[in-house]
Amino acid sequence: MTVTATSVDESDQLDPRTAPRARVWARRLVPAVAAALSGLLLYVSFPPRTLWWLAPPAFAVFAWVLRGRGWKAGLGLGYLFGLGFLLPLLVWTGVEVGPGPWLALVAIEAVFVALVGAGIAAVSKLPGAPVWAAAVWIAGEAARARAPFNGFPWGKVAFGQADGVFLPLAAVGGTPVLGFAVVLCGFGLFEVVRLILDRRATGLVRPAAAAVAALSLGVPVLGAFAARPLVSDEAEDGSVTVAVIQGNVPRAGLDFNAQRRAVLDYHARETERLAAEVDAGKVARPDFVLWPENSSDIDPFANPDARAVIDAAARAVGVPISVGGVVERDGRLYNEQILWDPAKGPVDTYDKRQIQPFGEYLPLRSLIGAINPAWTAMVRQDFSRGTEPGVFTMDGAEVGLVTCYEAAFDWAVRSEVTDGAQMISVPSNNATFDRSEMTYQQLAMSRVRAVEHSRTVAVPVTSGVSAFIMPDGRITQRTGMFVADSLVQRVPLRSSQTPATRLGVLPEIALVLVAAGGLGWAVGAGLRGRRAGDV
Repeated sequence: MTVTATSVDESDQLDPRTAPRARVWARRLVPAVAAALSGLLLYVSFPPRTLWWLAPPAFAVFAWVLRGRGWKAGLGLGYLFGLGFLLPLLVWTGVEVGPGPWLALVAIEAVFVALVGAGIAAVSKLPGAPVWAAAVWIAGEAARARAPFNGFPWGKVAFGQADGVFLPLAAVGGTPVLGFAVVLCGFGLFEVVRLILDRRATGLVRPAAAAVAALSLGVPVLGAFAARPLVSDEAEDGSVTVAVIQGNVPRAGLDFNAQRRAVLDYHARETERLAAEVDAGKVARPDFVLWPENSSDIDPFANPDARAVIDAAARAVGVPISVGGVVERDGRLYNEQILWDPAKGPVDTYDKRQIQPFGEYLPLRSLIGAINPAWTAMVRQDFSRGTEPGVFTMDGAEVGLVTCYEAAFDWAVRSEVTDGAQMISVPSNNATFDRSEMTYQQLAMSRVRAVEHSRTVAVPVTSGVSAFIMPDGRITQRTGMFVADSLVQRVPLRSSQTPATRLGVLPEIALVLVAAGGLGWAVGAGLRGRRAGDV
């Protein structure tokens, strides 16, 4: 039997001139509604909820919607799936700037999902369809993580699995392998259900198809359990006592930066309060202290008063502090982490490399200004990118810096580990997004990164949620939101590299090549089928 990429189910062949109108509309509306609802189901599987197990059923419904469709139908249904998923997932992007940027972001990002839908529809009738389809999904994520404007990987399937059984697979091949396993399991679930229903209807058993379905459903789960020995929180290079400072902000919202001195004072005050508790013997003395991103939006290199505040806090606690500052150098603005020694002052810096479009720099500034001048006023000066990984030596420990938005990018985290980081700090500033789900989504990313690279991850945040995450992905301490607080914990240092760390981008490349192979096969089969029909 010839396999064609554009073959459709019998339900798609209804002639609207002869079929009852209600039935025609039902045939059109049911797949569209199911696509949107399955996208919504995928969103519900993401933090702050712990319903990770809803992701495979979401993809099972998506597979049902797309099976046998033409690429045009796949494009439309994929877009609806993307809207159902991304509209609620990214609602936090409009907390302070209104719905315009949020809706524009979703509309653009959903285009990638639409293209994935077209690709999955094309490979849906190939032998081994779940494998090809899951690889196409990961290829779509790979593209979305790189374009436009250097990518936006928020919403990778892997980031919804911090509480799930699949998590150990992050140590095998990073977020691409973890995401592939979840999607493959979902498509395998659909195939199992479809074959069971076919057998009941026709009595036919197709051993090859049944084997593919069972393997697609079972191998990801078995692989996750087989990968569990890669997950460990054992100290390989001793341990250190780390303090995380959450100073809080005067109030939520974009205008909190107008009160930059207050933010700096809050973090200095919380550090001095911690120092007093240490001196009183109530808290263990830390080996070093981690402040969040934007904890000093006043440039301490240019402003003696800001420098004096940080100096006083460092002397009070008596150990090095990693300070998040906004620094202007040679006319350029940098989002910078500064290693502050209590005796020597600033001794090292790390400049954020993956800066946030429309937050830290404004692409298409003239066009956006013509649409809404208020948006350009919010990003008056673009930040510049750093060029080197950031690993601070703090009391003998190698601490990798991954500033906020960078945690979403595979390469930005891996580079710190391959550069020698024994633990990771993810200093962040989520105050702009109020009490939205954004901070929990980002915290889940850090949990996945902890397992991916087998490193302790500390997350200091200006307004919460700050946390300690063990190399096995467990959160051992966390703060509330919009409170001043500090966390102190002894954490393990590790230097071994997981397969994911060593392999880097190779698993993703392999899955993209699998997707390309499946799409090439489907297109070729479709062309051969049309030629045969013309004969």
